[in-house]
Amino acid sequence: MQFWPRVRAKNETARVRSWTKVEKPQLLGFGGYKAGMTHLIVTDNRAASMTKGEEISMPVTVVECPPMKVAAFRFYKKEGTAMNVKTEVWLKPQKELARTIPLPKKDHTEKLKDIETKLDSFDRMSVLVYTQPKFTGIGKKKPELFELGVGGKTVKEQYEYAKAFAEKDITIKDIFKEGTLVDVHAVTKGKGFQGPVKRFGISLRSHKAEKTKRGPATLGGWVGHAHFMYRVAHAGQMGYHTRIDYNKMIIMIGDDPARVNPKGGFLRYGLVKSPYVLIKGSVPGPVKRFLRMNVAQRPNRKHTKDAPSIQIINIESKQ
Repeated sequence: MQFWPRVRAKNETARVRSWTKVEKPQLLGFGGYKAGMTHLIVTDNRAASMTKGEEISMPVTVVECPPMKVAAFRFYKKEGTAMNVKTEVWLKPQKELARTIPLPKKDHTEKLKDIETKLDSFDRMSVLVYTQPKFTGIGKKKPELFELGVGGKTVKEQYEYAKAFAEKDITIKDIFKEGTLVDVHAVTKGKGFQGPVKRFGISLRSHKAEKTKRGPATLGGWVGHAHFMYRVAHAGQMGYHTRIDYNKMIIMIGDDPARVNPKGGFLRYGLVKSPYVLIKGSVPGPVKRFLRMNVAQRPNRKHTKDAPSIQIINIESKQ
């Protein structure tokens, strides 16, 4: 049920509907571009592991994370049960953001002085940030613009923290550290229009079936009313859905691309040129897909908070 409706995502930048409540002021996420996968040789540090203290192989995903910039501050007011946007203040953005949205003609930073006197009237704030794909090697110039939640007990505390990033870049090290758990929001790899056997895994019918072999055996009730139940496996769009991968561990945050670039570059991606993170396991989406990494909403209580020590990063050619 959690995967309905199986339709194409409206936007390739995944939408985040809720944020983790964090008492200390911090930005609650970051964005990056999926470069590919490799494997590490690490010393296992899991407390209950049968291979504790031994060297094991670990698959990781390399995500390139160029610095981001703040585009605007957004302030919310709770009205009834809804949290409504009351005002936005746009900072002076760089010209490349014009590839994504029409830029405001005026610099609204003077409005911040008025808003600073009204901070107690708001219930929450967030920031609009945008990426800088020009620092990567994927040949993309159009930045992604998205909203980030801000941690903190009060709006004043959130504002003072976010204001420090108004004039400078946000880096991945400002938000996350090695060993933390993140939720990865992304749009999965698109597979087009597929039949019910591939899409839902239903059984092939007997070769003596009257009609199709790869279709559902029954169309369910209410068919006489031209009403098909959504539970019946039908052909349709498969892939290119917004999905969340919970509790992915950040194994390493690095600034030296030479440590992870394989000989000949990543397949269909090229060379990593910016700061990067290594995330344990796989994440949704194809190569070059934009990923959002958020503070984990339901972290595993048994999680070992220290990242394992890396012995070897495999950089052999993937060709």
